[in-house]
Amino acid sequence: MSATLSSVPEVGDPVAAIDTPALVIDLDAMERNLAAMAAFARERGVRLRPHAKMHKCAAIARLQRAAGAVGVCVQKTSEAEALAAAGIDDIYISNEVVDPAKLARVAALARRVRLAIAVDSAEGIERLARAMREAGAAIDVFVEVDVGHGRCGAPATAASSLAHRVVAHAPPEGGLRFAGLQAYHGAAQHLRGAEERAAASRHAASLASAARAGITAAGIACPLVTGAGTGTFAFDVASGVWGELQAGSYLFMDRDYADNAPGPNTPRFEHALFVKSQVMSRGAAHAVVDAGHKSHAIDSGLPQVWQRTLAYANGGDEHGILRPLPGGSAADLPQLGDTVWLVPGHCDPTVNLHERYVALRGGLAAGVVEAVWPIEARGCVG
Repeated sequence: MSATLSSVPEVGDPVAAIDTPALVIDLDAMERNLAAMAAFARERGVRLRPHAKMHKCAAIARLQRAAGAVGVCVQKTSEAEALAAAGIDDIYISNEVVDPAKLARVAALARRVRLAIAVDSAEGIERLARAMREAGAAIDVFVEVDVGHGRCGAPATAASSLAHRVVAHAPPEGGLRFAGLQAYHGAAQHLRGAEERAAASRHAASLASAARAGITAAGIACPLVTGAGTGTFAFDVASGVWGELQAGSYLFMDRDYADNAPGPNTPRFEHALFVKSQVMSRGAAHAVVDAGHKSHAIDSGLPQVWQRTLAYANGGDEHGILRPLPGGSAADLPQLGDTVWLVPGHCDPTVNLHERYVALRGGLAAGVVEAVWPIEARGCVG
C-alpha cells in the first residue's frame, strides 16, 4: 500500500518526526565517504564509475558525478532506463543482455545517453550489433572476463576473439565501439581477511592482464580495464591493471562490508545507511521493533543494532526481536516507543524495498531532514 501523505517526512522535520520503519541516510557520514573515495581515485589517477545498482537514486548519482565520477554503473536495463529518465546521461550496464526485446530497449536508450554494456559471448555480440544497427544507435562495449567469480565472463583466452567480433561491428558500418575489458571478482569482495582479498585481487589481475595482452597482441587497442568493488578496490588499483573503479557500497557501508578486516592504505568508510525502527512491544527479556524482513534484506545476515549492546533476531516480515548481547542484561533493552537504529546487512537489496530515502543532516540523535529522495530504480529488476 502506498504511504499516506502524513507518513512522508518534510524538509526541516526533526528526526523524531520520521515515521517508522524508514530508510534514513546520515548525510554527514555519506558525504565523508563520498569525498574519501573520490580523493582516492583522483590521487591515483584512476576513473571512478560507482555502481548505482546499490543506491538506485538519481540524486545520489548526481552527487557522485559532482565529486568527480565519470558516470555510473547499473546491472539491469530497467535501472538504466529509470536513471536516464531522471537525467543521468552516462551509464554502463555492467552485465550481459541477450533478450531481443531488452536489446531493443538498450538500443533506444543508446540514442539518448552515453551508454555502455558488457558482453561475454559471440552470440551476444551479434545480437547486440543487430539491435544497434536496426536502431541506428552506437554503444561502448566491454568484453567481460571471468577473473575468479565463476559467474558471467569469458575465459581470458577467449577475450581476443570476442574483441575481434566487437571491432568487426565498429562505426560507421556498425554501432559497437570496443571500450576494453570488464573484470570484476564479486566473490572476493566479502573475503574477511585483507590478505585473502589481496590474493584474490592478484589472481584477478593476472587473468585480466593476460586477456588484455592477448587483445593488444592481435593489434586491437584495449583502452580500459574496469571493475573492482568496495572490498578490493585498493588492491586492484595497486596492481596497475584497472583504470576504472566500480565500487558502490562504500557510500553506505552495510554491516557485511564493515565485517571485513580493513586493508592497508585504504580509506575508512562509515555507516551512513540506517533503518529507523521503533519499539512496539516489550517483554521481560526482549523488545520488539517494527522493522522486519520487509524493511531490510537478510541475504547477508541480520542487521546490526546501532550503538546498543543488543542483538537483532529474526521476528518475521514485520518484527525484529532485540535481546541483550552475551554479558548484558534486560536493563539494556529499550522501552516501549523508543527509537532503535539498524544497520542493514546488505545495502543493495535493502534499498530495493523502499520508495524513498530520508536524508538527515546533523546526526541520528538530533538531526533534521534536509531532503527526501525518490529511489527511482526501485523494483527495476529486468
